[in-house]
Amino acid sequence: MKRISILPLILLVAMSTACQQDNVRSLGREYIMFQDTLSLHAVVEDQESFTVPVTSTVACDYDRTIAVEIIDSDSDAIEGRDYRLASNTIVIPAGELRTDVVVYPDYDRFEINDTISFKLKLVMPEQLRMDMYGDETKVSMFRVCPFDINSFTGWCVVTSTFLYSYPGLDNTDGSYQRLIKTTLDETAENTVILHDWLFDGYDVKIVFDPSDPLNQTVSLPKDQLITNEEFVFGQINGDNRILGMTSPAYVSYFNSCESFAALWMRAYVYNIDTLVGYVGDFYNIMEWVSDEEADRLQKEEGM
Repeated sequence: MKRISILPLILLVAMSTACQQDNVRSLGREYIMFQDTLSLHAVVEDQESFTVPVTSTVACDYDRTIAVEIIDSDSDAIEGRDYRLASNTIVIPAGELRTDVVVYPDYDRFEINDTISFKLKLVMPEQLRMDMYGDETKVSMFRVCPFDINSFTGWCVVTSTFLYSYPGLDNTDGSYQRLIKTTLDETAENTVILHDWLFDGYDVKIVFDPSDPLNQTVSLPKDQLITNEEFVFGQINGDNRILGMTSPAYVSYFNSCESFAALWMRAYVYNIDTLVGYVGDFYNIMEWVSDEEADRLQKEEGM
C-alpha cells in the first residue's frame, strides 16, 4: 500500500466544500472519477508513457489536488518493477474538467503473451464519489512488438477452414494446411503477396495496418481471385471465379511478436458484374516460420 501525504487531503476537503456549494446552485453536484473503470493499454518499445484519465462533472475556479493510491492486493503488476507512476497526486487545473494519471511502463519487463494489471483508487472525500462509477479503475497492460513488414515474408504455414470445407478435386488427402512462400509487394505499403495461397497458381495480397497498437489489423482487399469454381465445386455457377475479401462480420488481426495473422475471408461468386452468391466466411491462420522449420515441415510432414 502506498503512503499518501495528508496535506493534499486536508486542502481538498476545504476546497471541494466551497466548490460544491457554488456548483449545486449552477452546474449540478460535483463528482470526480476515473474516465473508465477498466482500461487496456499497449506497451510499445518507443512509447515513454501512457495516461489514465480522471474526470470531474464540474469545473472549479481553482486547482484541485487528489491523491492516487495503488491497491496492491488487486494488482499483479508491481510498481517500481513493471511500471511507475509519475506522481501519487494529480491536479485538476482551475477551469478544467480533466487530468491524467501518467504511467511509465517498463517495456523490457513484459513477456510476449502476458497481460498484467494494477488497480488505482482516488483518495478523496466521500461526497465526491459517484456510486455508479466508484473511485477505482483497473489498468491492464500488454506488450506490442515493433512492426516490421519483413517479419511477414518468407515461409508461411497456412491453416484454412476454406480448405477444410472445399479441399479441391485433386486434394485427395483433404489437407487444410499449406506451406507457401510470401514476398513483399514493392508497389504498395505494408503489403505482402501470398504465393499459391490456398491453391496452386492463385496469389493474393494482404495488407497490414499497424497504426493502432491496440487494434492491429490485416485485410484482404476486395475481389481477389482465390481459385476457380470448377476445381473446387466440380461445376460452374457463375463466371468460374471464386473471389475473396476481408469478412466484415469478424475481426482480422496480426501479432508482430509472434509473426502470425488471423484473417477472416468472405468468399463469393460473380457472373460478370452480377453477384451470384456468397460461399461463406472462412477463418485463415498464417504463421511465418524460419527456413529451418520450413525444411523440417517439408521433410517430416510432407508439406
